[in-house]
Amino acid sequence: MIRLAERSAAARGDALLIGHLLRTPLATAPDQQIVYRDERRFTYREFAARVARLAAGLHGLGVRPGTTVAVLDWDSHRYLEAYFAVPMMGAVLQTVNVRLSPDQVAYTLDHAGAEVALVHEDFAPLLAAIRPRLPRLREVVALRDGAGPCGYESMLAAAPDGYAFEDFDENAVATTFYTTGTTGLPKAVCFTHRQIVVHTLAVQGALASGQFGQSLRHGDVYMPLTPMFHVHAWGVPYAATLLGIRQVYPGRYDPSMLLRLRAAEGVTYSHCVPTILQMLLDAADAAGADLAGWKINIGGSALGEALARRALERGIDVFAAYGMSETCPYLTATRVTATVRARGPEAELTTRCRAGHPAPLVDLRIVDQDMNDVAH
Repeated sequence: MIRLAERSAAARGDALLIGHLLRTPLATAPDQQIVYRDERRFTYREFAARVARLAAGLHGLGVRPGTTVAVLDWDSHRYLEAYFAVPMMGAVLQTVNVRLSPDQVAYTLDHAGAEVALVHEDFAPLLAAIRPRLPRLREVVALRDGAGPCGYESMLAAAPDGYAFEDFDENAVATTFYTTGTTGLPKAVCFTHRQIVVHTLAVQGALASGQFGQSLRHGDVYMPLTPMFHVHAWGVPYAATLLGIRQVYPGRYDPSMLLRLRAAEGVTYSHCVPTILQMLLDAADAAGADLAGWKINIGGSALGEALARRALERGIDVFAAYGMSETCPYLTATRVTATVRARGPEAELTTRCRAGHPAPLVDLRIVDQDMNDVAH
């Protein structure tokens, strides 16, 4: 794996680079909006300009190809800007799991060699407590919600318009994060530009093929309910950007805010773990909110039939998917077919809770403990 984004014989104009995912919406939907809570909204054209200014600002802080830039933030437009600006520079984006213990956060930042950190004010005390253990961290840029000044917006305001993004080898590392799915210290996972672009295409293919919903398509309004530090929010922000659809970023998850954004922005597609779905259903019951027409993809842990039934009764098109941190992460997503629907509501409910079909470009084997193929 190539650590540095160096030019090579393979660095031609047809390299699969994350920056190319931004070209299509700028051509097809430049005036579509990206929304942050009830505070900010940008067109894709304005978003691309902010991505360029972020890159210019980071360059002014000494970020170069191979530099690791860490982000500690809630789900926000700022995070999405970093999803593009940092790897498009040839630098490495570290999405920091803020739910780890302080010791583990310190370990991941040091192990990744983070030199610059974009830090929301809610996580400033955490970083201040562990800063003495991070000798390579030399710059911290403050993030803040609301209209008040902060280092991030000041940096973008002072940065020149435009940034000369260059092509480089598509096998350069684009992102890194740490998984705690094993024993011992958190384990680093890295993804290249090529892997993320191919994964984006696979996600779009998987979510475009549903016959009766369970889909993400043109005309949808997307709001992630999975932390953006968690495997690029399952890679869906990249897919939503490539589609050029409206995107809504909710910040810290607050049930009343989520329901307000759902109603005000017409959100039609989200993804989350079962506990978040449970929280939404409880909040909607208390508020009498209408959830009909909301497609919600469930992952992270198994979708139980009782929870799925409750969601369906509220008009949610709920369905399961499966993946792993090491696979970027989508591997499978379930979908209801005509054959399944013909078997009746109970068969459909069971199908919605299963892992589903392999995404395009995914090869799977089902084996027993001795690695023998199992019929399915």
